[in-house]
Amino acid sequence: MPLIDQLNDLLSSLGGFGPILWLSFAFCSLLIAELILARTTSSAQKRKWLAIVTILALGITTYWTVASSTRGFLFLHLLFVDNQAIFLQLLIALAGIFVVLYELITTSDHVVTSTASSARSERLPVEWYSLLLAILIGLFLMTISVNLLSIYLSIELVSICSYLLTALTAERKTSEGGLKYLLFGAVSSAIMLYGMSLLYGITGTLDLTTEAFGMELAHQDSAVVIVAMLLTLAGLLFKLAGVPFHIWTPDAYEAAPIPVAAFFSVAPKAAAILVLMRLVTVLPAELSTADMILGASTASLQTPLAVLALAGILIGNLSALRQTNAKRLLAYSTIAHAGFLLVGVVAFNQAGFEAVFFYISTYLFISLAAFFLIDLLIRRVDQEESVDPFTLSRLTGLGAKFPFIAVALTVVMLALTGLPPTVGFTAKLLAFSALFDAYQHSSDNWLLALFVLGLLNALISLVYYLKIPFLLFFRATPESNRIDTSELPVSVLLLTLVLVIPIIGLFVKPDWLLNVMTGW
Repeated sequence: MPLIDQLNDLLSSLGGFGPILWLSFAFCSLLIAELILARTTSSAQKRKWLAIVTILALGITTYWTVASSTRGFLFLHLLFVDNQAIFLQLLIALAGIFVVLYELITTSDHVVTSTASSARSERLPVEWYSLLLAILIGLFLMTISVNLLSIYLSIELVSICSYLLTALTAERKTSEGGLKYLLFGAVSSAIMLYGMSLLYGITGTLDLTTEAFGMELAHQDSAVVIVAMLLTLAGLLFKLAGVPFHIWTPDAYEAAPIPVAAFFSVAPKAAAILVLMRLVTVLPAELSTADMILGASTASLQTPLAVLALAGILIGNLSALRQTNAKRLLAYSTIAHAGFLLVGVVAFNQAGFEAVFFYISTYLFISLAAFFLIDLLIRRVDQEESVDPFTLSRLTGLGAKFPFIAVALTVVMLALTGLPPTVGFTAKLLAFSALFDAYQHSSDNWLLALFVLGLLNALISLVYYLKIPFLLFFRATPESNRIDTSELPVSVLLLTLVLVIPIIGLFVKPDWLLNVMTGW
């Protein structure tokens, strides 16, 4: 391509790159504002102003993302903006807004009481606002990356910011969690880079959208292509908290403050699942799904992904059964839900991919509500210093004292289990319906195993999800628990309503979200 055409393409691409440029400008502005406010205002006022500026920046990003009409390739096929990318960028920005709102609300003296020493020790430094915008830049780039190089660089940007956010508070546990996160991230990144080098060696191109990429893969031995693709998926499975790159999740979630852990449970998954779907859809048809030929199935990516999805569901649910720490329980829950997300991908059909988008959209509200509501209740209780600050025993007997929050948390636990009348039931129904349809076409026994065992895991998850409502409503508060019974501020109640109403409303009218997804 002539140089003048390249320059014109770069200039025309800036329009579709607007939200990311704005986030980059906001990131730099926050760094400068932090330095200025440090000299002119108190620490509390500085935190408040930076939080407000961050929310405004994310609000503008959300509007710009929705209002943008640019679709197509950017920067010489390095990036690609489509409706799916815009939709997930909106979800990621909303997740950022929710976690900043929650952090702003809970740093108020009305919520962080004198008895909630554990909550005070978790307070994030103000630098986290800048890091949050930096990780959002990486996530936005992930959603529009269609080149192996841009995919790798955007994942690394997200990873580096994630390590910093995990270890940002000055405690030994956070340092340990951040270090473990870093080590596992480095290993998964190296494996992913090796897989990408194999794909480049096979195809001679880094661009996933070129015809040469799929044609060259079709000419290679299927086993070689499947191995290269699975190695490439390592970095994405790491971001999804998917097996076998899930080991970091409990330690990192336990180490990270609640707003950070809640953000990790949703936003990286949304970006990673889109990149994963783009990678698997560039495979030739004979390598993506298993076809039965003379009673034997050909090698395909569908079977190993089904195994990974099943392993994630089983490991996540079985490990969560023995957890007494609320953060670790929710961490293993996210591992199981990463497996459920893969169920829709494993189906390798349009219904499955739509189920994935529906699942991650509803999981935004469910997961954030789970982290926030548990934290709100735990903040009202103080125990002995030797007791784990996030132990589930802190929730004992709080249902009668905080009925609104307790009922809302019960609804969230039902949604995580996948029971009606919550949208968690609808999300799982759509995913497993698509999977069963795929099994009828391929007759792959692994798909049947994933279908049956995946549904049976709802019974396993009942045990630990409903443990929380049981403690809230059917156990008396221990005398050693000192509870602050003062009323929660209206802002907390409003945030709870905003998160919980969609969980019920989208069960009653799921077509609202489905119409948005299909008509975007």
